Amino acid sequence: MYSAEFVEHGSSIVDRLTTTQSAPPWQLVIGTGVIALLLVAFRPSWRLMRNVVTIAHEGGHAFTALLTGRRLNSIRLHSDTSGLTVSSGKPYGLGMILTTAAGYPAPALLGLAYAGLLGAHRITLMLWLTVVLLLILLVKVRNWYGLLTVLVIGGVIVVVSWFGTDDTQAGLAYLAAWFLLLAAVRPVIELQRNRRHEPNSDADQLARLTHVPGLVWVVVFGAVAVGALVVGVRLLLAGVPLS
Repeated sequence: MYSAEFVEHGSSIVDRLTTTQSAPPWQLVIGTGVIALLLVAFRPSWRLMRNVVTIAHEGGHAFTALLTGRRLNSIRLHSDTSGLTVSSGKPYGLGMILTTAAGYPAPALLGLAYAGLLGAHRITLMLWLTVVLLLILLVKVRNWYGLLTVLVIGGVIVVVSWFGTDDTQAGLAYLAAWFLLLAAVRPVIELQRNRRHEPNSDADQLARLTHVPGLVWVVVFGAVAVGALVVGVRLLLAGVPLS
């Protein structure tokens, strides 16, 4: 009996991955956006939820390193919400520049990709793609806090995707998309504010690699974050019935 139910539920997941889901009510879409904004705006919730941004940030470094032919050695996520991705290869050149530049835009671009999937009503596909991405990162995480953080987030997504109602799944998916789009802006502001005390920030490393001032890179990161937010909001609201 249990085995049959398990197989049947698994088949249902596969069906949902290959088809579209119904648009959630507008109250859910707007409500998750408000919750995401509060999570970003309030310091106590931001200190906790910033771990999600760090995962996306380090994931951006990691996947770009692989795409540019560098060897990905390790990923570390720390309890102070900082992170470190180590890759091997030439310490200069286009591959190094792209890998270094990928961190800050990654949360915004991931949020934009999520918004595109949700705007196309691919809720289940978006959730399970996230699980796949987390599993890929997990292979290279090299500290216990990082492992625990990735496993907890991935576990929540799996449980909601497997057992949650349609509205519960939609709520988690839209909250994640809203959060990444909104949260991508704040680290860029923090980056510029802390650069005086952090000479090895991504912007300053890029300045040394490209001879383009670090402030220019901060502006580029900010432009990507704001642009993704504007486009992402339009995608999230597209196709949602407002009555």
